[in-house]
Amino acid sequence: MATFVDGPVRVTVPATSANLGPGFDSLGLALSLRDELEAEVLPDGLVVEVEGAGADGVPRDESHLVVRAMRAAFELMGAQPPGLRLSCRNVIPHARGLGSSSAAIVAGVVLARGLVAGGQLLASDEALFDLAADLEGHPDNVAPAFYGGFVISGREDEHWYAVRVGVDPRITAVAFVPPVGVETSVARGLLPQSVPHADAAANSGRAALLVAALAGQPEHLLAATRDWLHQDQREPAMPETLALVRRLRADGVPAVVSGAGPTVLAFGAADTSSLRARCPDGWACHDLTVEPAGAVLA
Repeated sequence: MATFVDGPVRVTVPATSANLGPGFDSLGLALSLRDELEAEVLPDGLVVEVEGAGADGVPRDESHLVVRAMRAAFELMGAQPPGLRLSCRNVIPHARGLGSSSAAIVAGVVLARGLVAGGQLLASDEALFDLAADLEGHPDNVAPAFYGGFVISGREDEHWYAVRVGVDPRITAVAFVPPVGVETSVARGLLPQSVPHADAAANSGRAALLVAALAGQPEHLLAATRDWLHQDQREPAMPETLALVRRLRADGVPAVVSGAGPTVLAFGAADTSSLRARCPDGWACHDLTVEPAGAVLA
């Protein structure tokens, strides 16, 4: 029978940007915004404390996404604690295409494993990643949130895979975050059931080029981030986002819709002052770097 550790455990987990243009549901990048969470086992009951981004809109009961992920991980390890306290300090914006739900899921499974004595023996990294991707339904944000860096992910033989690829240290990014979010389900609902073969072929080529561009040839990022499959199709839900993407790209800036949007992610050089000046009124602007570490347990 599993036993639990004394005292709290803490985890930080990064924001992520998925798709990156042509890498729909397969490419993801960890970014330098990190949520901080703490959990401990109690004799009974459930206490959920939340501050920061999205604090006003999340539940404080068993339906909280981090709690649900923790329960699933405890089930995997055969150990449900008698009570729990969870404290969340959220930095990642919610419903903006920066992986807040994946961060919550990854934080939950890692916290649960950290609370179980010998948890590493009961649930390997591969098993936890598999569980997290199952809970999210797709791996493109979960993979960089869990492993950090730039990750290619997908599903093969009933399991999820994640392969890390190095990122050129010269690459930085700016996130332009609008004041109003768009739910992922709404954004996905705008996508067609099928696409022309020529568009699929073009996207495949650009996704391959994007891996090379991020790994060491950033001069190709503008061409490499061209998308035919999902960005324009989502314009009805986020017209200002697509307008900004087109303005930036017309000026030679490799800009994409981050995940399901509506945040715009623009790749830049070390000095991003000229990019920050392009931020629309009322939007937030974040200077970001690629985050090499995924979820980190303290």
